[in-house]
Amino acid sequence: MFERLTASLTTRRATGALRALYDTPVRDNAWLAVDVETTGLDPARDRLLSIGWVAVEGRDIVLGESGYVVIQPDNQPDSVGDSATIHGLTDDMLAQGVPAEVGVGKLLEALAGRKLLAHYAQMEIGFLDPLCRKHFGAPLKVPVADTMAREYEKMLRADREPKRDELRLWSLLDRYGIPPMKAHHAFNDALACAQVWLAQQAV
Repeated sequence: MFERLTASLTTRRATGALRALYDTPVRDNAWLAVDVETTGLDPARDRLLSIGWVAVEGRDIVLGESGYVVIQPDNQPDSVGDSATIHGLTDDMLAQGVPAEVGVGKLLEALAGRKLLAHYAQMEIGFLDPLCRKHFGAPLKVPVADTMAREYEKMLRADREPKRDELRLWSLLDRYGIPPMKAHHAFNDALACAQVWLAQQAV
């Protein structure tokens, strides 16, 4: 009862695209694979740089309902620093992006009616939740599936403790025979996550 009341209060506080998401019934077998690129791993200290998402309907990837945005920094002098060597996003590229409210809003519009899919979903939720609270008045509370957790559980059922590198997204691409793409690009990583998810369902 308390959990239902809390969820209702969360929905009523939400505004804009987040409120529309909460007002949209989640469809069966409708997913949105999501990936974020950031300046680091700590949402309290680091910032979101880009978001990629890829729609999945049942066994099909729907590229027409997929997307990618680069996020402008709140303060233009704020530099990406050494993290640019990983994700390839320079300060000039970020300056041409969209404000966080717009970028996250586009993601929420795509997520409406779908469950969120990610590889190590804690990362995506960790960066998106504070921005939802800031710009849309409420936390991000959606059904989530995690391809990393799913692979880990599969290995444990096979009585094998995986090594850390075995659970990386690009290791899973190789394991499932999926052609590799350029890593650390939010759209590419979201597409890779979607492909791994479908491969996991097929096994």
